[in-house]
Amino acid sequence: MQIQVETDHNIEGRDALVAQVRGMLESSLRRIGDRITHVAVHLTDQNSDKEDGDDDMRCAIEAHLEGRQRIAVTHQAATVEQAVDGAADKLARLIESTLGRARHQEDRRSDPPLAGPTGTVQS
Repeated sequence: MQIQVETDHNIEGRDALVAQVRGMLESSLRRIGDRITHVAVHLTDQNSDKEDGDDDMRCAIEAHLEGRQRIAVTHQAATVEQAVDGAADKLARLIESTLGRARHQEDRRSDPPLAGPTGTVQS
């Protein structure tokens, strides 16, 4: 799983923050990481021009799943760590739910297997 982290110019400590964000995502997505090809994380300070604000750090995460549409979530919090943690949790739940629904639909299929070019049934 490739993880790309982007920050706006108002967020400090870029190198250390990128390592921390990658670690948080790898931990949160450990069980389903083999189904994810790419993750893009965007961190922004929504109220950078103001002194302090509640929930002004925003984390948007977009994940690319094998053979599926992209999935995106966002979370706002008071700190970057809280924003990343909240978005990572949302993403993990959404991916697990999406993959669970797909497995459920495959299990419930009632159509017969497709016949191969020689007329044999493929399984």
